[in-house]
Amino acid sequence: MSLLFEYVDVTDGRFLAAALTIAFNPLFWNLVARWEHRTRSLTRVFRSPYTACGCLGAVILLLNFLRSRCFVEAMKSQPKLEVLDCPPGYYAGLALMAVGSLFVFSSFLALGFTGTFLGDYFGILMEAKVTCFPFSVLDNPMYWGSSTVYLGWSVMYASPAGLILTAAVMLCYTIALCYEGPFTEEIYRQKGKQE
Repeated sequence: MSLLFEYVDVTDGRFLAAALTIAFNPLFWNLVARWEHRTRSLTRVFRSPYTACGCLGAVILLLNFLRSRCFVEAMKSQPKLEVLDCPPGYYAGLALMAVGSLFVFSSFLALGFTGTFLGDYFGILMEAKVTCFPFSVLDNPMYWGSSTVYLGWSVMYASPAGLILTAAVMLCYTIALCYEGPFTEEIYRQKGKQE
C-alpha cells in the first residue's frame, strides 16, 4: 500500500473532490432515509411515499454520477502504475467492471427501483427478503458490485489513485452497512409484529 502512496498526490484537488464525494454519498442517503423513516417529511411534501422515494433515488443517482466523474478525473490527474499499464491489465480491469456491473444491474432488477433506493425507509416494504441471484451468492451485491466496478476502472486506468479511492469506497460501504443492515432488519421486524 505504501508503494501506491508514492504515486498519489493526496493533496490534489481532484483527488480530494473524489474522496469527499465517496464519503458524502452513503452518509447523505443514510441520513436522509433515517430522517424520512422517523418523520415522513418527504412523503408529506411529495404526498406519496413512492414519489418521495423516486425523488431521493434521482438525487442518489445524480450524486453517484458526480462521484464517478470525480473518481475518473482524479485518476486522470495522477501518474499511472507501470505494472498495470498493459493490455492484460486493461482486460483484467474490463473483466472486473463486467462482473461488478452484473452484480449492480442484477441487484437492481431483483429489488426494483424502490427496493434499491431505500423504499423500506419510506414504508414501501417488500413481501419477503430477496434471495434470488445475486443475493443467493453475495450479501449486499449492489455495494460490492459497485466497488468492483471502481476497482475495474482503477485497473483499466492503471491508477494507484483509483486503487486508493476504491479502498475508500469499500470502507465507506462497510461503515454504511454497519448502520443500514441492523436498521433495515428492525424495520422488517416491526412489520412482522404488526402482521
